[in-house]
Amino acid sequence: MSYEVSFITDEAAELIVKAASEEAKKINLPASIAIVDPSGRLKAFKSLNNAPHVSLETAIKKAKTAIGFGFPTGNAWHEFKKNDPILNEGAGQLPDFILLGGGSPIMFQGKMIGAIGVSGGHYEQDEKCVKAALEALSKYE
Repeated sequence: MSYEVSFITDEAAELIVKAASEEAKKINLPASIAIVDPSGRLKAFKSLNNAPHVSLETAIKKAKTAIGFGFPTGNAWHEFKKNDPILNEGAGQLPDFILLGGGSPIMFQGKMIGAIGVSGGHYEQDEKCVKAALEALSKYE
């Protein structure tokens, strides 16, 4: 059995990072932005001036969590696991796993080609940057 995997291009990763960075600057958020490919490997990364040190690893974990499970971090995960005691206990034990909002799969032409993680502020600010980045990619299509 075989299947086709589509990977995010360098150009698309750069476009996404640029759009997320621009939104972060617009809302005065010193953020870190991570893009991973479908295997979870870091494809692109940017840390804006004065981004909190903890945001570097957190952005990467958000992207890895989003690609690993195929849906956004934050509220989507909370809803998925809230009534499952085993998942509630076990999820936090996974390496490179975080439930903070600001991570999302990156879809292109109906395929998951990677994921983005943004960290630097309240998760709602991080998610705003993710949204702007994904909207920029949709215009690229």
